[in-house]
Amino acid sequence: MTALVAPPSTARAGGALLATVLGGQFMAVLDVSIVNVAVPSIRADLAASGAGLQFVVTGYAVAYAVLLVTGARLGDRHGHGRAFQAGLAGFTVASLLCGLAPATGPLIACRLLQGAGAALMVPQVFSIIQRTFTGPARTRALGFYGAVLAGAAVAGQAFGGFLTGADLLGLGWRPVFLVNVPVGLALLLLGRRHLPRDRGSATRRLDPLGVLTLASAVLTLVLPLVLGHESGWPWWTWASLTASAALFGAFTLVQRRSAAPLISARVLRSPGLLPAAAAILAVMASYAGFLFTLGLHTQSDLGYTPAKAGLVLVPAAVGFAASSLNWRRLPAHWHRRVIPFALFVVTVGYALMAWTIRDGRPLGPAYLTVSAVYGLALGAAFSPLIGVALAHVPPAVAADASGVVATVTQLAAVLGVATFGTVYLSLAPAPSAAATTDATLCVAALLATAAALTIPKHSRRNDGPEGQ
Repeated sequence: MTALVAPPSTARAGGALLATVLGGQFMAVLDVSIVNVAVPSIRADLAASGAGLQFVVTGYAVAYAVLLVTGARLGDRHGHGRAFQAGLAGFTVASLLCGLAPATGPLIACRLLQGAGAALMVPQVFSIIQRTFTGPARTRALGFYGAVLAGAAVAGQAFGGFLTGADLLGLGWRPVFLVNVPVGLALLLLGRRHLPRDRGSATRRLDPLGVLTLASAVLTLVLPLVLGHESGWPWWTWASLTASAALFGAFTLVQRRSAAPLISARVLRSPGLLPAAAAILAVMASYAGFLFTLGLHTQSDLGYTPAKAGLVLVPAAVGFAASSLNWRRLPAHWHRRVIPFALFVVTVGYALMAWTIRDGRPLGPAYLTVSAVYGLALGAAFSPLIGVALAHVPPAVAADASGVVATVTQLAAVLGVATFGTVYLSLAPAPSAAATTDATLCVAALLATAAALTIPKHSRRNDGPEGQ
């Protein structure tokens, strides 16, 4: 492995490789949220039912979350570069089919295919970064990764609003999917030139029983959370959640007895990974819930256009990107303290944003200022958390770690939308709905702070990921 430093030709090649994998990561995260603002247009064009719209939005996330760990193992077995290319190709084709879908049913099916392609592509990003970069180059790469991960979530809603409102060529909502096609083709060409040509290891066997039990556990967790509010929380939703707990327990037993476990025990024993994953879960759940409820509040309650609803996210996005890329410039003795401190600021930010929008008030200068500070703090917490989670993972099991962290991140998004979306929808159209939801997000941020404080001291040492 070589760091992304001199000679210049090596630096350029490493930069092109990083741009390729992060471009794929950006598209995968973008498509989690880009559809949110296009939902009214899809409903009008396809005469979709409420349940159909729910599956259009969440079908992608469900397939993505269920198959991520399996995608990581396939990368280990067949080569990370080859798996990334295969996932990117599948994602691009599925995006084209989504944009051409004639009815709700085919659109849902294509969204599931999109999620499967993303699940094969995304885990390879971690693995390629872990196996290609070392020292400060890896730290910078993970900083860019963090900026892309959360920045794409904001960009999805903002860009989706612009594309839907522009009604390009009279296509309405379809460009939110079709925009992936030229980008995907360009990345495929870059990948042929710059991605590693590793062949993987045939000894990395699949774990079919592990895949089955994990997929069943995730599905029985996600589906009632997604559909429970709209259907009035019938008995089957609670039965499904109970079954999910039992299936996660069964998955643990299967992994203990498996000769080729889906999630290696070496990954789970990596110092700092589990508490960092817990913090990431709470951070991304609150963040996804914030984006979802803010989109509903601005368009449904305040009457903003999709484009204007996207623009109010810009201050937070700019703040997030700035701190994600520059937090390492802080004095070294601050690095181990930046995560809990930044998460404390995030908690205060949620509370202040709730105060500024109380009683259905418009999003004025006070709100935008607080959201910019909130974005700065969120970026200063999230990017270091990714570094902590991966800092001590052995390269031999980097793919497994990729799948674990990516699955946690994606499940957090589903849990955040389902949980905080339910709070908002249960209160709407009361003027205090958005403020109450924002206040409940403080709980998730406080949980993230608590998790960050449990990260082992040696996992937050000054050399951090650079020591690997």
